[in-house]
Amino acid sequence: MFQRRLIALAAAATLAYTPAASAQTAVIPTAYRATADSLIRAATGDSAAYDRVARLVDGFGHRLAGSRSLEAAIDWIIGEMKKDGLANVRGEPVKVTHWVRGEESVVLLRPRRDTLSMLGLGGSVGTPKGGITAPVLVVSSFEELEQRKADARGRIVLFDAPFTSYGETRHYRTSGPSVAARAGAVACLIRSVASNSIRSPHTGRTSYDSTAPRVPAAALSVEDAMMLHRMQDRGEEVVLTLRMSARQLPPARSRNVVAELIGREKPDEVVVLGGHIDSWDVGQGAMDDAGGSVAAWEAVRLMRDLGLRPRRTVRVVLWTNEENGIEGGKAYRDRHAAELDRHVMAMESDGGVFQPRGFAFAGSDSAAALVRQAASLLGPIGATAVEHVKQSPEADIGPLVEEGVPGIGLEVDGARYFWYHHVEGDTLDKLDPAEVARCVAAMAVMAYVIADLPERLPR
Repeated sequence: MFQRRLIALAAAATLAYTPAASAQTAVIPTAYRATADSLIRAATGDSAAYDRVARLVDGFGHRLAGSRSLEAAIDWIIGEMKKDGLANVRGEPVKVTHWVRGEESVVLLRPRRDTLSMLGLGGSVGTPKGGITAPVLVVSSFEELEQRKADARGRIVLFDAPFTSYGETRHYRTSGPSVAARAGAVACLIRSVASNSIRSPHTGRTSYDSTAPRVPAAALSVEDAMMLHRMQDRGEEVVLTLRMSARQLPPARSRNVVAELIGREKPDEVVVLGGHIDSWDVGQGAMDDAGGSVAAWEAVRLMRDLGLRPRRTVRVVLWTNEENGIEGGKAYRDRHAAELDRHVMAMESDGGVFQPRGFAFAGSDSAAALVRQAASLLGPIGATAVEHVKQSPEADIGPLVEEGVPGIGLEVDGARYFWYHHVEGDTLDKLDPAEVARCVAAMAVMAYVIADLPERLPR
C-alpha cells in the first residue's frame, strides 16, 4: 500500500510539470516535491545501501586495477544488477594499467635502527634487488629543494610538506619523484598526503616526467616524516635503506559496469550517475569508492522499485581504474562518443559517502539555476548547497565534461575523508549507514529530476 501511494504521488508530480512550464521559473520545487520525498523516504528507510557496500568490500576486499579481486567484484555486481531488474546490464571492456606493489620496506639505519611505516606510490619503479641505502635530505617544499639542489645528489630526498588541501599537497606525490630526480636524488619519499594520521601511510598515483630519471617513490607516515625532519634539524645524519619490488605489467582487461532504467519518452537522452569500482590495494576501498558506486547503483534501483520512470534514461556507470589513470572514464567517453550530444548530465560520488551537503556543478549558468532548484528538494537531509565550478568536480566524469556534458559531483562533509584516503584504514566501519542512505537519496533525487525535466539542461 505504501509503495503504491508513493508511485501515485510520483506520477502526480511528473504530470504537474508540463512542457508549458518555463524551465527558468521556480517550478521544480513544487512539481517534484512528492517524488523527491518518496525517494528520500525510501532511501533512508533502511540500511540496504550500507549492507550492499558491506557485501561488496567484505566479499572481495581491495580492487586494484588488474587484480582478480576487481574482476570478481565486477562479475558479482553484474549478477546483482540483473537480479535488481535493471535494463541493459553489461560490462564494457577497458584496457587498464596493471601495476603491482610487491614487497617493500623502509629501514632507518642512522641515527638509530627502526622500521618505518611506508607505502610505495602507485606507478613507482622498484629498487635494485638489494635496495637503495643512502643519506636523506629532508625539505619542506619544491622551493627549498631548489635552494639546496647541491645537497640532493646521491641522496634520498624526503618532501616533508604539511597537508593544506588535497589539490595543493598532492603535487608532492605526483611531481615529487621527477623533481627530486632532476636534482640528482636516487629515490624520493613524501610525507603522506593526509589531514590526520595514526602512523598510517597513504598511497596514491605518482607520475614521471620524461625529462628526468625514474626513481623509486614511496610515502612515509606523517609521524615518521616529521621525525626524520627533526633528526636532520638537530644535525644528525639520517640514513635509510629503501626496498621496493614494484613493477609494471602489461595492460590488463577490465570493464566499466553499466545498467539502465529506460526513459519513458526520450530513451536516447541519458543522465549518467556513478562512482569508480576500483580501489588501491590497501584496506577495502569502502569509502573510496565502493560507497559512491553503491550509492549511485541504489539510486537507480530505488527509482525502478518505486515505479518511477523519468522521461530520459538514467544510466548507472561504475568506472574502472580511476585510481591509476582514469582509464574507465576515458574509455566510456570514447565508446559513447557518437552519443555524447545526447548525454544530458553526468554525476559522480567520489568524496566518501559521509553526510551529504549538496553538489558541485560544472556547466552553464542557466543549467546551474535548474540544478539549484532540484537541490532545494533535499532540505530534509540537509543537502541543498550548490557550488558552480569551472572544471569537472570529479575525475571519472572529467572526460565527459571536457566534451561539454554538464557535470555534477556529490559534495559531502569531508572532515574525515583524508584521514582514510588511500590507506589501510579505508574499511567499512568508517561509514555510517544513515549517511550512506542520505547520499543515495541525494543522488536519486537529483538524477530523477534532471532526467524528467521537459527540456534538457541547457549547455
